[in-house]
Amino acid sequence: MAAQTRAVQIRAAQMMAAQKEIEIKFRVADVRGLARRLKRAGFRRVTGRTHEMNTLYDLPGQALRKRGELLRLRKYGKQWVLTHKAKGKSGRHKMRMEAETVVEDGGQMEAILGALGFVPTFRYEKFRAEWSDGHGHVVVDETPIGNFGEIEGRPRWIDQTAKRLEIQRSDYITLTYAGLFFAWKRQTRSAAKEMTFRAVGARRQKQTAPSC
Repeated sequence: MAAQTRAVQIRAAQMMAAQKEIEIKFRVADVRGLARRLKRAGFRRVTGRTHEMNTLYDLPGQALRKRGELLRLRKYGKQWVLTHKAKGKSGRHKMRMEAETVVEDGGQMEAILGALGFVPTFRYEKFRAEWSDGHGHVVVDETPIGNFGEIEGRPRWIDQTAKRLEIQRSDYITLTYAGLFFAWKRQTRSAAKEMTFRAVGARRQKQTAPSC
């Protein structure tokens, strides 16, 4: 209970001001196995498996993307969150400044963004569960292109947590989900245009359908 309360406090503080986001991703072969390792490492689940839909916005000409920035509107369960991420730096960990705020009405925010000239450029979907030990977060994401985890916190804590979860440094991933999706597209030659279960699933069915 204390860990869960601390996790909520951390998230609330993060919503109030820009902060430095430091994280790594890793592939998850066994979601249940990872959950067992998290429990053994002293983590508690903060949120259960929750549906999440993300839409990235940009100006005509993709001005934000060219600067390495990101503007995202996310619906996590029933909660909407607007996030801006500045250009990041990738070493062993991915680091970038992030500012986000809870939005009361996602539909109205979509209308505001449109009125300001922003257009949707990419959507990605997943089911996410969040875990915390009171010092940082680990999330488990089930996506249309596979399962991934994220460890977010201070660099030393990230490395210590990865070791406790039996994740090697060679397994660290610093790509965004958009980057992972387009790498997957190149590998699979998929024609899917967004990382949603419907788009990727439909393309997979067409690719694997037997010829008559």
